[in-house]
Amino acid sequence: MSSCTALRALAVLVWVAAAYPVVFRARPVQAGLAVNWGTRALHPLPGDITVRLLRDNGFDKVKLFEADPPALRALAHSGIQVMIGLPNDLLAGVAGSVNAAEQWVLQNVSNYVSKYGVDIRYVAVGNEPFLKSYKGRFESATLPAVQNVQAALVKAGLARQVRVTVPLNADVYESPDGKPSSGDFRPDISGLMVSLVRFLLDNGGILAINIYPFLSLDADPNFPVDYAFFPSPGAPPSQASVQDGNVLYTNVFDANYDTLIAALEKHGLGSIPVVVGEIGWPTDGSKYANAASAHKFNQGLFDRIVAGKGTPRRPQMPDVYVFALLDEDNKSVDPGNFERHWGIFNYDGSPKYRLTLAGGRPIVPAKGVRYLSKQWCVLRPDASPADPAIAGAVQYACEYSDCTSLGAGSSCGGLDARGNVSYAFNQFFQAANQQRAACSFNNLSTIVTTDPSQGTCRFEIMIDTGRHELTGKSSAAGARVGSSGSWSAMLVLGLVGLAVAAW
Repeated sequence: MSSCTALRALAVLVWVAAAYPVVFRARPVQAGLAVNWGTRALHPLPGDITVRLLRDNGFDKVKLFEADPPALRALAHSGIQVMIGLPNDLLAGVAGSVNAAEQWVLQNVSNYVSKYGVDIRYVAVGNEPFLKSYKGRFESATLPAVQNVQAALVKAGLARQVRVTVPLNADVYESPDGKPSSGDFRPDISGLMVSLVRFLLDNGGILAINIYPFLSLDADPNFPVDYAFFPSPGAPPSQASVQDGNVLYTNVFDANYDTLIAALEKHGLGSIPVVVGEIGWPTDGSKYANAASAHKFNQGLFDRIVAGKGTPRRPQMPDVYVFALLDEDNKSVDPGNFERHWGIFNYDGSPKYRLTLAGGRPIVPAKGVRYLSKQWCVLRPDASPADPAIAGAVQYACEYSDCTSLGAGSSCGGLDARGNVSYAFNQFFQAANQQRAACSFNNLSTIVTTDPSQGTCRFEIMIDTGRHELTGKSSAAGARVGSSGSWSAMLVLGLVGLAVAAW
């Protein structure tokens, strides 16, 4: 989900209150699938394994939120088309200096195209820069940054291959009466939107819109649940369906998409290609974030993509970048605990649920993944969960690892007190590469070799980022794995020192 932000949840909620629209626009049907690859994980799946996972499952387009060197090197000569992001914090610098834009393009686009053979097709300038919650912070810099990046691509001789886009949140448009046909840009940025889209259109660029029915549902207790999902064949339409002339909108995606299209057409910009930059459903960290709901939503989405079925205003499905490929246990949880659980696959590339692609073919897991030893850190059998030192130990463990699955309604929300403590201890232990010192919580913990997983709660074993089957010692991806492991080890040693001192 850009990464998703708490700001986006608020923006979508405000927008939905008008009557559930958002929007997108259609392009010719593509044979492959597109997905967002986020890299904020403590033990990232090695790049070459990730690329093979993409190819094995038919993803031929990928979006990176920043020009991540290891990911880009892993994508070399892969045949996968790449969209790379220029983060919001770089907008002002690039907007204020053509030279800064040229240097960014040289280092992050030209270098990987010419030296590594990466098939970069788009540069995403900024990420949802016009969010209401940003209070105009990036509004003045976005268009100049786009213009300078475009000029830099022209100078580099890449403008015909690499196009420019701006991923936007659905709050940049609205419908006063809730009908998609009444869609228009948000009044405070209408002029800016027209100028931006006109520039993109004139220079062969595209528009990218992020849509999140889950955030609408999660943020608004009154949001109609069935309207967030794609209706099953033969199922009655949602009672929240929107009648717009002779068209009945039965789900929020179609209504949102066509609201944007109407806004573009209203300003004579209807020919701009529009892709769906982010859309998906998380599996943990919230009442509605679970595997069953994620399967229902994403299977409906994949069925639409495979069938090429678009919306009433754009009958052909546009490129849709599903959010996301993998879980990321090091992302900010400001938007909510669900933020680390958007992946179709778990952190290790194993499928969370069965998804069927074209021809009834199921998604397949990552190959060649190696794990740390089969051992877990848990609360000692003779230790009491009521021990006064437990609270501080758990707080510390969760501060430096991912405990988002412990929340109410989450996959580990049903654990008892002992289970909660053990889960937190193990998360820290695994994040620390199973260093024995990381399981020394004031003599409250012990290492076991019997899997303590219970029901839906999985006590994880982390990926061994020091070795795996597909990467050779001299490969670019292998270089990344080694540096990641070293960074993690140094971090953990520091944390363990702090922990010991604290107790």
